[in-house]
Amino acid sequence: MTRPPRTLVLPPRLTASARTLRAAALRRGLRIVEATASAVPEGLGGPEWAGWAEAAGAAEGTGPPASTASAGGTAGTRGTVGTRTTASTGGEGHSVHLHAGPSFADVVAPALGIALLEAPADWLARLPRALTRREVRAMPIGEAYRLRRPAFVKSPNDKSISALVYADGSRLPGPDAVDPATVVLVSDVLTFAVEHRLHLLDGAVHTAGQYAEAGRLRLGPPDGDALAFGREVLAAAGKTLPSAIVIDVGRDDEGRWAVIEANAAWASGCYSADPDRALDTVLRAAGPAADLSPHDRAFVR
Repeated sequence: MTRPPRTLVLPPRLTASARTLRAAALRRGLRIVEATASAVPEGLGGPEWAGWAEAAGAAEGTGPPASTASAGGTAGTRGTVGTRTTASTGGEGHSVHLHAGPSFADVVAPALGIALLEAPADWLARLPRALTRREVRAMPIGEAYRLRRPAFVKSPNDKSISALVYADGSRLPGPDAVDPATVVLVSDVLTFAVEHRLHLLDGAVHTAGQYAEAGRLRLGPPDGDALAFGREVLAAAGKTLPSAIVIDVGRDDEGRWAVIEANAAWASGCYSADPDRALDTVLRAAGPAADLSPHDRAFVR
């Protein structure tokens, strides 16, 4: 008997990288489920949303389901949640995976039993200075308000705090917009001549590519020195990362390589990396919670 294909769930609006990964998934024989609404429901408890999740995880189906869900069961509908399903021939063992931004993933993944892997919030701050080439600290944004110098500030694992150089702490989003306990990464300002994205899988650089030069988008093949530095990072800190993750590295104007940041593979663009190998990291980084290795259980979002 033919086993059903694995399923990849995608959000309503696809980026160029998502379309590239979608094509790679179809070539591999995965079943694609795309949410077709402009919004997803706030709550997960309603029977309509449960039906959507069941449809996304189903092994077989004859048509895309559509449903509406109310926020909290009492308020009005935020948006209709529909799906568009694309089947493909071929077959891998059935499981459900996801590639999407954090807002969509945080709603959908729990309903589908997907475990989202990410680096610890303070991972970059705990790296040795030899790998970061700058001081990096993890702190509550309430503490960062006291900064009186320019600093690069960002959220560790999402985009809730815009990644920017702030003139001082007074320029950060205030307590009326952000919980003062929210953790941010605060680092010295360092500019990079070139930047590369490394897709890591099982302790190795699985694929990579250049994505920026002099602060501007510029795609290209991976630099041998970037790959070598990636291996250096893995040797020093690989055990502090999940089995599938993305890290960005850059070379400064003095020719020194440094870790820029870590990103969840399930929410990261693949740029010029091999899409089939980038897909490997996505499938591991956002797959069935029941399939987690003991090592990866410590890195679930």
